Amino acid sequence: MNAPYLLFDVGGTDIKTALSDDAGNLLGIRRVPTRRGTPDPAASLIDQLHGLGTDLMAQSPLVIPQAVGLLVCGIVDEDNGIGVFSSNLGWRDAPLRQMASEAFALPVGFGHDVSMAGAAELRYGAGAALGTKVRNAVMLVIGTGIAAALFVDGHAVSAGGYAGELGHAAVPGGLDCACGAHGCLETIGSAGAIAKRYTQASGKSVEGAREVLVAMEAGDPVAARIWDEAVEALAFSIAQLCSSIAPEAVIIGGGLAQAGEALLEPLRGKVRDKLSYHREPLIVPARLGQDAGLRGAYLKAAEAREVHQ
Repeated sequence: MNAPYLLFDVGGTDIKTALSDDAGNLLGIRRVPTRRGTPDPAASLIDQLHGLGTDLMAQSPLVIPQAVGLLVCGIVDEDNGIGVFSSNLGWRDAPLRQMASEAFALPVGFGHDVSMAGAAELRYGAGAALGTKVRNAVMLVIGTGIAAALFVDGHAVSAGGYAGELGHAAVPGGLDCACGAHGCLETIGSAGAIAKRYTQASGKSVEGAREVLVAMEAGDPVAARIWDEAVEALAFSIAQLCSSIAPEAVIIGGGLAQAGEALLEPLRGKVRDKLSYHREPLIVPARLGQDAGLRGAYLKAAEAREVHQ
């Protein structure tokens, strides 16, 4: 394999890993649960990654990786290689890039999972499919929670890892949030919130937002209300972004994006109704699916290799 890279996309629930060639083609994709609940979560993560990488390379003995791409969740200081904070996995101010570099004895490209998934979508996925070079965009990942990656004039906005926390921006109708604030978008607009609020309002237990969508399409007025309130909250936050960074495109990913036009069509209409002279963004689904993070890790690995050549 020409110029191979070892790639990791670390989420709060699972870790995706793969090898890639110099063109970003993925090989040996594997998905395993993220180790949790250990006394030293950062060291535990690096130990798990080293084991996964060793297993992956053993399956391809002729492959000698030249760099590592590592993406992690939480608040991430990409410039300094620090995992600032992960509420799901428990580390604080962990020098993850340095730790991974020492574990693998390789240069490591380090970044935020959602930010780099957004960069990959712009280069290879939804952004590329638009046929024009998009320089101002938002990648909005809607699942159990809500995270965003912001791109302005072709550059990712990081702010030391604090930019893009759209799920914890206040919206009308928002509720008390586990983060300690009140009114957060993800308390009403996330897939997790849709399922939770429908269960509470209807007395019918559901495992996910998909069941709420099915109930809505079957004529359930409670499901229709919960769904509409979620779309309204998402539209509010997107309209706010139209007044600040004026995105040309909003790319919707995560579990809720699987609803397709049942989500996107009303979302476009509600955003349009909230705008006047503002630039109306194209609202499109993500295209890379679960591979977006690994493709973003490839971009970071290639960058690290180039710097160390």
